[in-house]
Amino acid sequence: MKLKDVASVIRSKNAGPFELTLDVLLKDQEMFEKLREADVINRKTIAGLYQIPEEDVISIVYFPNAKAIKATIVRPLPSGALGERDVYGAQQHAPLVNFTFEL
Repeated sequence: MKLKDVASVIRSKNAGPFELTLDVLLKDQEMFEKLREADVINRKTIAGLYQIPEEDVISIVYFPNAKAIKATIVRPLPSGALGERDVYGAQQHAPLVNFTFEL
């Protein structure tokens, strides 16, 4: 399965100048529960997708009422730093879009 097929929203945004937040909002509660129970989106998964050390994955939080999963990571470069190309962090969700998983 691809995450984009079971999610209604996959997005990224700044969580301050040094962190990025990745949001996944699932289409239905059943899939949310399956992903949570199987621990599909975890520190290892996010670290692998973003090619960062696991310790740079600050948190992963599940929000049942919103059918949402939120991961926060350390930004590779601070927002607005020389060489940084996405000041708002809004273009960093691409690795999640094609993420494939099995339940």
